[in-house]
Amino acid sequence: MTAGAAGSADTTDTAADAAAAERVWRNLRELVLDRNERRKETAEALGMSFFRVKALRRIAAAPARLSELAAELGSDRPYLTLVVDDLERRGLAERRQHPTDRRCKIVSVTPEGLAAATRADAILGTPPSALLDLPAADLAALDRITAALSALSPPSALS
Repeated sequence: MTAGAAGSADTTDTAADAAAAERVWRNLRELVLDRNERRKETAEALGMSFFRVKALRRIAAAPARLSELAAELGSDRPYLTLVVDDLERRGLAERRQHPTDRRCKIVSVTPEGLAAATRADAILGTPPSALLDLPAADLAALDRITAALSALSPPSALS
């Protein structure tokens, strides 16, 4: 094989790999976002926007300052203040004085907030029926592949 032919094969393989990756990503997006509306289901079950659910789940994971929450959730602080105000009105979160910095507050969940976050986690963690219907060997292969992908990607703020 000539150097030109080898280079052409490499380009073809790369293009085929890119096309396959795009198909896989499209199928995953369709399965997770379009066919299984867990976010919508969770928001409706808790009676709040999914962003509020996301904030509540993050606060339930560990109390934090508003500035930390805003950065982790990709929000600006004024909007997050409105979200936390709403969670407080619902009895799901509370602000407390920071133990070492009197200038700021720590947001934490109430027992009711923890129960709501747990309920959200249960809804979001329920696999779609299409996944449950896979043969065991396919499920094991998918488990191995998604674990490898997860190990390569940094975690996001509670999607």
